[in-house]
Amino acid sequence: MDKIIVYLNDPAYAQRQLAPMKSGDATPAGGAATTHWVLVACAPRMTRHISKWVSHSARENWRTKWAEKVFESIVPKLEAAGDTTTTLLAKGPLPELTKKLFAQHGACRVLDARRPKFGQEMHPITLDQPAGKDGGWEVPGAVVGLGALLVLAAE
Repeated sequence: MDKIIVYLNDPAYAQRQLAPMKSGDATPAGGAATTHWVLVACAPRMTRHISKWVSHSARENWRTKWAEKVFESIVPKLEAAGDTTTTLLAKGPLPELTKKLFAQHGACRVLDARRPKFGQEMHPITLDQPAGKDGGWEVPGAVVGLGALLVLAAE
């Protein structure tokens, strides 16, 4: 049985990332291979000022309900293919959680299926994951080209 740890924060984006990895697409000739998916929901960060209006238990309840909604849209599709799933809500630093999951499940593959958000830094999920660029803005080449075209057209 293949085991895959998947970190996710957006169900639609995660499903597009998981589509090529589903076990139903690549079963060996000898029989049906199943995959054990360990789905780890990474809830959106709340601002530090939210504690003025919302209690800690209310924040935890919101995180739990948010994770349930995420899992409701992904788990049935994975289990329909005969795979097994384990769901978990991330709390604390992700590299430490990954280390605990390796200890619990043994050798696993890890997939970062979190949707990147513009202007927000995504923390690594393992200690050996390469770090992103420090500081600087990342702008796609098409946007830069379109901006240059508009400047030229304005002159």
